Amino acid sequence: MRGKVRDLSFFLSPMIIMVFLFYLIPLVMTVYISMTRMRNWNVDRYLTEFVGLYNYDRLFYMFQHDPTFKAVVLTTLVFVGITLMINVFGGLALALATFFINEKSASSYRLLWLLPRMSPIAVYSLVWYYFFHGSEIGTLNSVLMHLGLISEPIPWGQVIPWGAWSIIIFVNGLVGVSFGMIVFTSALNQIPRELVVAARVDGASSWQISRRILIPMIKWHLLYVLTWQFLSLLTTYPHLFLLVQWDLVNRDYGTTLALYVFNTAFGRGEQDQGLAAAAAVILSIIGIIGGFVTLKVLKFERMMRRPRGDF
Repeated sequence: MRGKVRDLSFFLSPMIIMVFLFYLIPLVMTVYISMTRMRNWNVDRYLTEFVGLYNYDRLFYMFQHDPTFKAVVLTTLVFVGITLMINVFGGLALALATFFINEKSASSYRLLWLLPRMSPIAVYSLVWYYFFHGSEIGTLNSVLMHLGLISEPIPWGQVIPWGAWSIIIFVNGLVGVSFGMIVFTSALNQIPRELVVAARVDGASSWQISRRILIPMIKWHLLYVLTWQFLSLLTTYPHLFLLVQWDLVNRDYGTTLALYVFNTAFGRGEQDQGLAAAAAVILSIIGIIGGFVTLKVLKFERMMRRPRGDF
């Protein structure tokens, strides 16, 4: 028993130390700062000024009476919900599509979809900035005007709310879908080919093979991608930050709660770290609850099997 505890301590201690240093301590500090008047990084003056739940009350009041903050919350819900579906089911569709074609063509196809993820964030965002630009220089406007479908440029990102939402969902969806594709492709390649060949011999179509054999055998990977992408979308903001800063999308309906936290703590003008920390704590609680609900709904416990052998 002592030997088992010693072995567990040896292997787990590096990760426990990392979690303690880089997650628990920052989390505790964030919770504490959320209960202070900390602003403009004036630590000496505000860090010891304890105000309890004052910043949470401010957020609740803003949620009730501030249209801008309401837009941020609504944008977060729409952005995370729709982009999550695109990332998970889009990645699954791409993985299944490439599973049934020859490997050379499949590799080229996957590489094409990986380009958004491999591109630097600024370069990738700049491409879509010019594509959706609201003047004649915008690629989309230029094409539609040449086709005679529109008579004057449309500021797509300033059409609220769905114009702005569509752009941020599209830009982030293309990046996220490649992650699901890689995970699902790896999972599908582990399935014995004999099962697919036998199904083919019995006359099963690609859709029937996917629905009856492939998808049920990658449930674990579906759960993983769904949970990971949910937490990732909840906290992501780099692409959104650039699109908002460049005025491609409406500032209110292009800002999620994660970007709101960043702008409030580090943005221009007066910086309110106390309020930003309170919003970050709420975001963390939403992430924890959402992750837990996802695991329960998809019955994570049933997927975990006890290892065979004596450990």
